Amino acid sequence: MKRVKIVGAGLAGSEAAWQLARLGIPVELIDIKPGKMTPAHKKPYPAELVCSNSFKSDDPQTASGLLKREMRQLDSIILAAADQTRVPAGSALAVDRDAFARTVGVMLEATKLIKYTEREICSLEVEPDTVLLLATGPLTTEKLMSAMSKEWGELLHFFDAAAPIVSFDSLDSSNYFTASRYGKGSADYLNCPLDQKTYLKFRKALIEADKVAIREFDRKVFQHCQPIEILAEKGEDTMRFGPLKPVGLTDPRTGKQPYAVLQLRREQTTGEMYNLVGCQTRMTFTAQREVFGIIPALRQAEYLRYGVMHRNHYVKGPEVLDTGNQTKTRHNLFLAGQITGVEGYMESAASGLITGRLIALIAAGYPADRIGEIVLPSTTMMGALSAYVLSTDSKDFQPMNANFGIIQYDSELITARRKQERRAQLVSASDLHLASWRERYQKLCNEYGIRYENSGL
Repeated sequence: MKRVKIVGAGLAGSEAAWQLARLGIPVELIDIKPGKMTPAHKKPYPAELVCSNSFKSDDPQTASGLLKREMRQLDSIILAAADQTRVPAGSALAVDRDAFARTVGVMLEATKLIKYTEREICSLEVEPDTVLLLATGPLTTEKLMSAMSKEWGELLHFFDAAAPIVSFDSLDSSNYFTASRYGKGSADYLNCPLDQKTYLKFRKALIEADKVAIREFDRKVFQHCQPIEILAEKGEDTMRFGPLKPVGLTDPRTGKQPYAVLQLRREQTTGEMYNLVGCQTRMTFTAQREVFGIIPALRQAEYLRYGVMHRNHYVKGPEVLDTGNQTKTRHNLFLAGQITGVEGYMESAASGLITGRLIALIAAGYPADRIGEIVLPSTTMMGALSAYVLSTDSKDFQPMNANFGIIQYDSELITARRKQERRAQLVSASDLHLASWRERYQKLCNEYGIRYENSGL
């Protein structure tokens, strides 16, 4: 039996440790807390929530709800603790954050197979008889970040921003046109023209919109990456000579160059997700809907991911990671959580969950080079998130949260045209494919002597 060490007791690390312990695999869970804290962490507990206390919708016909549904079927500690400590929040799953973190800690300790060690890990060295999982999140310590930089070079993004992503189906096709600037190449962009009146209204709304408060340790971000609302403040025409420049584009409705143009770029090959080019922002989510909704093509837009502006350490998954979140440089070194390029509480926990499951097999003797044979299918939300991190074709790799744009459709099961009916079919397809995966996983557990039958799974 190989030894397993997990660095980072956040959502991903706690979930991975739980999964391993429930399968009878001893784990050393290592964290700098409580002796040392990051700028965002204040409590001594594992799985501390440093931002919102909401885990988003619990409705399985939403992307975040489907992710939770899958995780519950795989015995998630994060959801078990959340269900025990939830507070009224409509259809959303929100928790008492301190009670939630304390509950996770109690549950981890009760397994008797998780040894908590308080120390800082500063290197990526792994003993041959050990599997190491790094789940250190976006606030990885500087010393460990330095070691990761030496291992993967410029593949690490230290400070970054993400613009909103919207659903293609929700756009008003009468208010955009397809074209590439100056007609070069194929018409890959959706161009949303703005007349002068709309542009000035949009600029005014950007300046006046509610913004997310910036933590002191994040101020360095803005020296290198300007949110669109900062550009709006700099001058009336700054955006028109920047991300909203109209040059090289002709509106086919008028035959003229628009006053300004917001471009939408396809986020992945299927064309169901589009990125608002140059619109990185720190506006609140509500403000983003209101302000970007001024643009005619986006009035009814469905946001698959809101724009965020914050300190966020993560690796460029397609270049650093192999199947199962193994690193390409070492098959006994894994990553999980936000450090891999998933975005969000549940997404991080889900990453830790499936990575913990895969590590359990390797610890029991399953060949590390065959881990790709048992990854979750992309027809599940968990599998789709993993696949995005590993294989997205986007040149500008950005963190991703759960959404229906990344999930692979089973054409035999997904036949409905109406949105709600399709969502219901997606849930059913996820259940079916997850059940099939669980059956295969159980057989491997039996083959390698893992006590699956006693794990409560």
